[in-house]
Amino acid sequence: MQIAPNTVASLAYVLTDTQGDILDQADAQHPFVYLHGAHNIIPGLENALSGKQAGEELEVTIPPELAYGLKDDNLLQQVPRAMFAGADEEHIVPGAQFHAQTNAGMQTIVITAVDGDTISIDGNHPLAGETLHFKVKVLEVRAATKDELSHGHAHGPGGHHHH
Repeated sequence: MQIAPNTVASLAYVLTDTQGDILDQADAQHPFVYLHGAHNIIPGLENALSGKQAGEELEVTIPPELAYGLKDDNLLQQVPRAMFAGADEEHIVPGAQFHAQTNAGMQTIVITAVDGDTISIDGNHPLAGETLHFKVKVLEVRAATKDELSHGHAHGPGGHHHH
């Protein structure tokens, strides 16, 4: 069976950045499973996997435009420390990540600088602007179930669990 819309694919992969540093990975014991055609993964990877079958391996380089987008300077902001009221002081440091509810939904915000009561934050996805390199092995391809299609995502072994 080929990877196509309404199929569920299980993948093992290694994701590296341009410097060759490993950003993420999944193996055969803990594969990455997704519903193809439901926009659950970045467009560049979904396009590259289309038509592949179990056992196939591929290496794909994905530009930022087909991954997490280019960096948007409008998402760089300076906010008052009061916005982090309730956060532990030791977490208010450059590099710390927070989840924030925004107009665009839940987003990861990274603190880029701390200057007294002014905190600089970056609302870009941590991989925005990055060219991504995937080394992928397709482990399994199967037809999606009715539940998976109606929910818009793959379900793990043993049925459906929302986290």
